Amino acid sequence: MSIVENNHELRIGLPQGTISLFFIQTFSILSFSVFYSTLALFITNKLGLSIQSANSITGIFLAANFALHLLGGYWGGRFLSYRALFCLGMCVQIIGCILLATVEEAYFYYGLATFLAGCGLNVTCINCMLTQRFQPKDNQRETAFLWNYSSMNFGLFIGFSLSGYFQLLQDYHRLFLFCSLGNLIALFLCLYFWPVLADQNTSYSRLKKSVQRRFSLYSMGLILTLPLLLIPLLHFANWANKLVLLIGFLMLVTIICLAFQQTTRDAREKMFAFAGLMVVGTVFWTLYLIGPMGLTHFIAHNVERHWLMLTIPPQWFQNINTLCIVIGGPSLGFLLNRMRSWGIKINIPTQFVCALLFIGLAFLVLPIGIARADSSGMVSPGWIIASFILQSAGELLISPIGYAMIGAVAPPSLQGVMMGMWMLGMGVGAALSSYSSNWMTAGGNSISPLITNPSYSSVFLKLGALAIVSSLILLIVVPKLKKWMNHQSDVEKENDLRSTMDSVIISQE
Repeated sequence: MSIVENNHELRIGLPQGTISLFFIQTFSILSFSVFYSTLALFITNKLGLSIQSANSITGIFLAANFALHLLGGYWGGRFLSYRALFCLGMCVQIIGCILLATVEEAYFYYGLATFLAGCGLNVTCINCMLTQRFQPKDNQRETAFLWNYSSMNFGLFIGFSLSGYFQLLQDYHRLFLFCSLGNLIALFLCLYFWPVLADQNTSYSRLKKSVQRRFSLYSMGLILTLPLLLIPLLHFANWANKLVLLIGFLMLVTIICLAFQQTTRDAREKMFAFAGLMVVGTVFWTLYLIGPMGLTHFIAHNVERHWLMLTIPPQWFQNINTLCIVIGGPSLGFLLNRMRSWGIKINIPTQFVCALLFIGLAFLVLPIGIARADSSGMVSPGWIIASFILQSAGELLISPIGYAMIGAVAPPSLQGVMMGMWMLGMGVGAALSSYSSNWMTAGGNSISPLITNPSYSSVFLKLGALAIVSSLILLIVVPKLKKWMNHQSDVEKENDLRSTMDSVIISQE
């Protein structure tokens, strides 16, 4: 680590290695942002597959990506250090991007599976490396995760912007090569800051050097064979999505079983609260992850995207989300601080209620926009902007705090696994999103707005209503969840929340 960064971390009270992880996060997320926003359009526009096939493949790509986070959480810290697993994953991603840069269907599944193998293992590594920098009751934990979330959104903004530019040019070759460059920079950064990113008190770090070397060889072999296991999932996407749903259900049962195995009531109730909030998160991500599938096709074919002499690519609408995170973070922090000064207590379950409410409203405004479409069926982009703003408000209330919550409720021995389980809930949401997206275009491959608008409107309305009803149900059980999670004193909890919201302001300045 450089002396400059070391001194800066000391001044702001963050442990060594924290700031370097922010930069690593920015560059490592670039390639994923490209795939997130462009994969469905690449499959239909360049490979010539149907919209339904594109939704199914994109759905299993996202679902498997998040499901692999569970493997990364279990694998890292046990059989390989988190930093080593991250670097190996980056190398695999680079190979996948190069294969996809050929822009040939013959290499598509090989490239996508290879990229997925690396991408799926990496995110948990970054989050676990970050959470290890802090003690369990360190108030700076939330600060670091919100800084990390800001750096992630900065990387997403760059990726979405360049994706849209290359989408207009239909130059997927250079787009995928750009992805490999971002991965290469992240790899170099991790190697440069290698000494300060070491595992702290993990099972792997306590092993003898000879055992570590043997586990490292096994891990490299497993990483190289993982793409071969993922290729059939991408080929048989519909079957694979059902498999993800089954795995998600089994993981929920596993969490409940682990909760009953805890020796203290406090630990048991915290895990019950985690299980409940994970289910709530899955409902949220089911709606949110329609963005790169059904909503992207809706924007591409049913929304007026011409402004002056410019054609706005669908990916650029995704940047509304990242801008809202950057602008909305300080506003939310100021609002919640004011509410606390008035004696209004803030808690995580209530934030989740508001998140579901916002995502529900985000989808309920879309049928209104469709009803007010012009004579050719094209919808005003203002309705899409409103929807993304509401989605972003919900994301602010559920995503960054969800990651930080795991460090507070998870036993140290299960922290990595529960981080993976939390992300697996996002994978289940992605699988459900692919089904919802295909319902929007059920009955044909027509892209005419006059034909597809009714089905889009119907599905948007049902999804919005589902989120609203879910938020009301969660509101009823908020007192119980608060009781399960609230095992520290009110003073400590208030200080944690103040640190969290203050950090939103700091992270966006």
